[in-house]
Amino acid sequence: MNVHTLEQIETKIAFLERANAELSDVVFRQHREIESLRAQIVSLATRIEAVQSDGGARTPEEERPPHY
Repeated sequence: MNVHTLEQIETKIAFLERANAELSDVVFRQHREIESLRAQIVSLATRIEAVQSDGGARTPEEERPPHY
């Protein structure tokens, strides 16, 4: 193996190590974002369930006209 081939291999390894680190950072950020979105979904689902189980039927005074 000559010096030029060894330099090419070292360059490729350095590039791959950098790309791996960058991808790892992206995956970590995406994981945090997914967890945050999951928490928001659970919160919204809880709010929807609370509203739906809040008696259901409304009196005409509680209903808003469709143009509002």
